[in-house]
Amino acid sequence: MRLNKYLSKCGIASRRESDELIQRGTTTVNGKMVLDPALSVSDADVIKYDGKTIKPINYRLVLMLNKPKNVITTVKDTHNRRTVMEYVPSNVRVVPVGRLDKDTTGLLLLTNDGDLLQFLSHPKNRIPREYVAEITGIMTPIQIAKLKKGIYIGDGEYGRAEIVSQKKEQGSIRCYSKVATRKEERNSTNVLSFRHQTSSIKKNKIWSNYNEEYQNR
Repeated sequence: MRLNKYLSKCGIASRRESDELIQRGTTTVNGKMVLDPALSVSDADVIKYDGKTIKPINYRLVLMLNKPKNVITTVKDTHNRRTVMEYVPSNVRVVPVGRLDKDTTGLLLLTNDGDLLQFLSHPKNRIPREYVAEITGIMTPIQIAKLKKGIYIGDGEYGRAEIVSQKKEQGSIRCYSKVATRKEERNSTNVLSFRHQTSSIKKNKIWSNYNEEYQNR
């Protein structure tokens, strides 16, 4: 098993984040610091993270957090900002599934299951997510079509969003959009902010054929 996958199965971080953690010199194997995330390890090896011996977790835990605003979605923050881990008991080892921007609120999953984390967050699986943005003014059919096709949002990037529906509630317009990857998620929120004045963005749902696609693997 690769070292980054081992850390993921221990509930330390996703495989991608484990790559970064290992390269920072946080992990030792049999007493020696390892910087190669692809190093092959086994249960016979003594593996430590931040000086503590870690072992794969033998139970699956999934938590749902209603993430508040001004909170960073990460396990550790080098700038001492508030993170989502402050809302998880210190004796529970879980990591966020994907990321929500600091100003985005709503549904965030946390889990200790590395395989589930990889399945839900990997772009190739295109797991749909729904976001609700409060904007000024109703979007016209022409604007919705343009957003679905994609528009330039600056910094050499194009963003797109599939607008599912719009509802007028308490004097504001709620715009429901669906995306399937982290990049689409980031760009779609930028698109809405670029075209309309946006007061809030909230992650509302995540869809997955869990039983059919994941458990049968």
